[in-house]
Amino acid sequence: MNGPGHGLLQAEQLRVRLGTSEVLRGIDVQIGPGWTALVGPNGAGKSTLLRALAGLQASSAGQVLLDGRPMARTLAADRAQRLAWLAQQGEVTGELTVRETVELGRIARRGLLGTPDAADQAAVDQAMALTECSAWQQRRLHQLSGGERQRVLLARVLATEAPLLLLDEPTTHLDAPHQVTLARLLRRLAHDTAAPRAVLTVLHDLPIALRADRLLVLDAGQIQADGPPADLGVQAALGRVFGHAIEFDTDAHGRPRVALALGDG
Repeated sequence: MNGPGHGLLQAEQLRVRLGTSEVLRGIDVQIGPGWTALVGPNGAGKSTLLRALAGLQASSAGQVLLDGRPMARTLAADRAQRLAWLAQQGEVTGELTVRETVELGRIARRGLLGTPDAADQAAVDQAMALTECSAWQQRRLHQLSGGERQRVLLARVLATEAPLLLLDEPTTHLDAPHQVTLARLLRRLAHDTAAPRAVLTVLHDLPIALRADRLLVLDAGQIQADGPPADLGVQAALGRVFGHAIEFDTDAHGRPRVALALGDG
């Protein structure tokens, strides 16, 4: 899935400095169709890596390739159609309605001055249905809870219909039922037989991350492990980077699950 030539997005020896600190140190990675979860402790460089892959953070060395072409030489309009980004703290005006906010995701397709057509409306309707916010599409954002706003911002991303989704902490503000719904949605998007998407998510919620197809374990600006959640090497790397504060077992279906290693103290 992520071998040579199969990545929609690729980093080659990517380095990023923020001030005097080197936050990313020689990252080599390819992101292709499927759901990849980027995990690691606070300060590991996860959000910086996601921003760099999205073309929003300048690198000090190395490069990012989108569809095999240097991101730095890709037109913004082309990038917007191929890649959609959800920031950790999304910013939108509270005076827009839910539907107006989601419609912003179609600008990449029709342009800033384009007139929405039936395809745009259908994409917006589907995005709101997938994120369960259709029922209150005429409410204004300032009337919504944090979790409701997060679902709207995710719908805006989905409305782009971009094949590559970069999501920074998409579970923020979501309650447990909607976290489960989101995990199922991400798998559905990543495995859509008609048009599978490449979904890369930064996650602190390890139980959700373990439902991804692939984990990238990041610590101190370097990838420590890369593979499926059931891989024992990936689990060992997770234990190390989190100071052995977590432990793994399997559920009734043989899938890995994680818990805090509280011990008997």
